[in-house]
Amino acid sequence: MKRIRPVLPALVCLTLAAAPGRAAAQHPFSVHDMVAMERLGDPQPSPDGAWVVFTRRVWDKETNKVSTNLWLVSSDGRQLRRLTSAKASETGPRWSPDGRTIAFISNRGGSSQIWTIDPSGGEAVRKTDFPIDVDNVQWSPDGTRLAFTAEVHPECPDMACTARRDREAADNPVKARAYTRLLFRHWDTWEDGKRSHIFVMPGRGTAGPVDIMKGIDADSPTKPFGGTEEFSWSPSGREIAFTAKMVDHPAVSTDLDLYVASIDGGEPRCITEDNEAVDTAPAWSPDGRTIAYLSMKRPGYEADRQAVTLHDRATGRNRRLTESWDRSASSVAWASDGRTLFVTAGDTARHKIFSVDADSGRVTPIVEDHYNASLSVMQGGRLIFLRDSLTSPAEIFVSRQDGSDLRALTRVNAERMAAAQVSQPEEFWFTGARGDKVHGWLLKPVGFEPGRRHPLAFLIHGGPQGSWEDHFHYRWNPQVYAGAGYVTVAIDFHGSTGYGQAFTDAIRGDWGGAPYEDLMAGLDHVLATHDYVDGTRMGALGASYGGYMVNWIAGQTDRFRCLVSHDGEFDMMAGYYTTEELWFPEWEQGGTPWEKREVYERFSPSTYVHRWKTPMLVIHGALDYRLPETEGFAAFTALQRLGVPSKLLHFPDENHWVLKARNSILWHETVIGWLDQWLKK
Repeated sequence: MKRIRPVLPALVCLTLAAAPGRAAAQHPFSVHDMVAMERLGDPQPSPDGAWVVFTRRVWDKETNKVSTNLWLVSSDGRQLRRLTSAKASETGPRWSPDGRTIAFISNRGGSSQIWTIDPSGGEAVRKTDFPIDVDNVQWSPDGTRLAFTAEVHPECPDMACTARRDREAADNPVKARAYTRLLFRHWDTWEDGKRSHIFVMPGRGTAGPVDIMKGIDADSPTKPFGGTEEFSWSPSGREIAFTAKMVDHPAVSTDLDLYVASIDGGEPRCITEDNEAVDTAPAWSPDGRTIAYLSMKRPGYEADRQAVTLHDRATGRNRRLTESWDRSASSVAWASDGRTLFVTAGDTARHKIFSVDADSGRVTPIVEDHYNASLSVMQGGRLIFLRDSLTSPAEIFVSRQDGSDLRALTRVNAERMAAAQVSQPEEFWFTGARGDKVHGWLLKPVGFEPGRRHPLAFLIHGGPQGSWEDHFHYRWNPQVYAGAGYVTVAIDFHGSTGYGQAFTDAIRGDWGGAPYEDLMAGLDHVLATHDYVDGTRMGALGASYGGYMVNWIAGQTDRFRCLVSHDGEFDMMAGYYTTEELWFPEWEQGGTPWEKREVYERFSPSTYVHRWKTPMLVIHGALDYRLPETEGFAAFTALQRLGVPSKLLHFPDENHWVLKARNSILWHETVIGWLDQWLKK
């Protein structure tokens, strides 16, 4: 097996610690530090375990453009080398089984195609020149084929047909569309009839790709967030298991199923037909006899507990391996001996790594601190993953399979973080609704002065099935508020994940009940135990469900001096009719508005709008189809007609999230400015 040849002149020295005296040049952490961080992703170990290829995303302040390139780091962390340098998006690197080639997706040629590069050096080579974009490349186990995905019209016989229809649509001056079923738009995209399909092509030769989902009116990976984790090669290289939603009414169903298809084409076979809830993330055992995957039980519920489940290829039976474990797995990978699986899962405000015995289902925590994700198993058994925290962006780490010998391979952002003053998070527990223990984080303001009372920023997470984890967030980062001089508090109210499924389920039909009680009890706890918090200068802010809760708070209490509602729901009745994934409100409120009208009206912020008097900043994105912009417009209209001091910030080019760097800077400066206006002046 070919090893990567070290190229010593190109080595980059890792910064292991801040230089002495650096503290004098420090400044409080802000959004400018946040957007300047280089984002590491998708670490992939080489077949011999000697190297790791990963992506490194950089924002250019002058051009306001983002580029993503491939880098290599040795498995001992001593050598770091850039592999590609194009001003482009280069993602999804995957090693060939012999370790001689890395395939990846790049748009450097004007469209997204498969490229390859020799990891020992040299220029990248364009592997495909299809008439449409492709994504999600994976090698077959023997290295003779490549699988990838592409958006196609299912009724088209080939890619050229899809490309031709796309050109005709682009050239047609009439842009009207007609629809006969839901979904007609999803997340931030209008339905155009195309589907993401999996293709297989030879690694060498001139044969064209085979669409293993030919003619199927379904997506794999699923939209809007699926990726390579949703399909995988069998060890024999003759089959591919994949996730898809093949249902008649996708807007009201969460029924993701697993299918197995021959690489030569033919009808895929469903292996999870007995379950009408989520089945996803297939991972073949090394011997090919078992497919591990993640499975929910309850149809129509996107936040049900996701158990590790095993499909026996010989008998066709499915067994929920972690049925007795009250946590929800988010990824799964096999050990090389097939006796153990490794999973990641949220647990008490962390995202941890666990081992699972493949026979008994016994779960053992391995890596318990901070936020750990993108897990892979290296040759020799070591684990490789990304790790970040409330005080550090993601870097690549390795450990033994028992979690020992944990160490960082990269410190790409160490110098940047050393220049920024951050707050060390403190966690606390208190008694919330129903007598349950509830978790929270508190960050003192940067430059904290004992004996002085400080204003408070009260952050409310979205979901509502989410969590304030020990995680470096690029949209809602508590350090930004601490850096701006605020005591920052974030609470995992009822409905949050990582505290058992009953705690997560508790929010159903009670959106403004137990969660609101938790938030107010948590705030009371902070005020009673931290005398430096000025209870007369507090602002509450949140997005999505957090925005809903801010709108709810506006009609329930006047204890806050100002509010910030981002992409929040204002009218629950209207929100049902304008959102896209209808299973969500139907589960959360226990039915449709005509079946549960009293629930929708009782917990709709619009019902209590006559009580609104707290100054509010309303923010919304035009491309948000989860909670359309009319919800933000309605809230702002109400505030203006009520004579409440208010401001509307509208992003015509953002969806449910604010993702563009300069937009993020404007967002944060506007939000901090609003807090300062009401809490500091």
